[in-house]
Amino acid sequence: MYMKTGAGMYLNYFLLGMVNIILISNMTSLTTQWGTDSAGISYIIAAIGIGKLFTYVLLGRLSDKFGRKPLVIFGALGLAIFLAGIPLSPNYQVAFALALLAGVANSALDAGTYPGLVEIFPKSTGSASVMVKAFMAAGTGLLPLLIVFIANQNMFYGYAFFLPAALYFLNFLFLFTVTFPNHRTVQTSEEGQDVESTKFLSEPNFKKEGLALVVIGFTSTGLFTVAQIWLPSFGQQVLGMTEVNSIKLLSYYSVGMILSVLSLAVLLKKFLRPATVLVIYPIITFISILIILTVRIPEVVSVASFFVGFSTAGIFQLAIATITELFWRKKGTATGILATAGGLASVVMPLVTGLMSKTGNISIIFIFDAILSVIGLVCALFVFYRYRKLINGGIGKAFKRRAG
Repeated sequence: MYMKTGAGMYLNYFLLGMVNIILISNMTSLTTQWGTDSAGISYIIAAIGIGKLFTYVLLGRLSDKFGRKPLVIFGALGLAIFLAGIPLSPNYQVAFALALLAGVANSALDAGTYPGLVEIFPKSTGSASVMVKAFMAAGTGLLPLLIVFIANQNMFYGYAFFLPAALYFLNFLFLFTVTFPNHRTVQTSEEGQDVESTKFLSEPNFKKEGLALVVIGFTSTGLFTVAQIWLPSFGQQVLGMTEVNSIKLLSYYSVGMILSVLSLAVLLKKFLRPATVLVIYPIITFISILIILTVRIPEVVSVASFFVGFSTAGIFQLAIATITELFWRKKGTATGILATAGGLASVVMPLVTGLMSKTGNISIIFIFDAILSVIGLVCALFVFYRYRKLINGGIGKAFKRRAG
């Protein structure tokens, strides 16, 4: 019934995968246009993060109050304006304002889409949430090919912005025509009780499992942010790899991410709950980082980079799937709070690790990354324990599909 709605939401995130790297991928053209340098572009990118960080909670509450559709529609329109406006921006100040708008629009997409997908696919919430990451990865992979094509044709670099902007605008119009589930509808059993509440033996506590999931939102975002930024530097400075070969570490990392989300989309439907994956993946991450730090052989580090990508992909989305299952009455608000933690990590981690890099020892950054994975694991174990206590059926069903 809502397949068109789901398709429109996933298209938003396919295009968002392009948005996430479009500024850094056109840095030379943008610095010339605005008379700035690479640091200036990084501030524009940071403005997107700021726009997200300060609006997640508010937009999450609006999602619960007014429904998912207005937020998703606004997000598509806002990102269309950002993409169309950046190549046409006459100065740096206008570009900065557009970046803030993009951050708010991204926040609106998250606040409307994740709860919306849970309501569209109530029997496979984990898989539905993880597929967001898969579509983003596909968009991220396609944009460089589009940029190369435009460059080879000696076309204006702005066409790389205008094409996804046009698709966002068309999707904005399309989303007006589709139906979203009623976010206030409560499923009832034959006895007249609401299904969600009868699933739990006791009421979930946000100060316990909710807070633990918020911490996982922070650590999961921190883990992949740190890896994406510093893997090439580790390859060059510690392993003595060439610049070209060190960048290949990110390729292995990206392949791991894509295979992970595709695997999870299947496994979460048939065998696993999101809460179970939240425990397994940080263990893989910790072991992989430990190998990177101790076995300093380029071929081994390449394989370990694959597993770092594999085990960090989709964790944020699974944390959202779990928190919206536990706190189903306020899905939008819960999503907003967890996403705020992720947004904070995306702003803080580059700054903290940048300071660490000034010591001249890149290994310290990956020791820090390993500590993040341990913190995430401890929180995940607590969530799994509480989930087992709360869910109607105990530990046996905790490994089987019910919500994911």
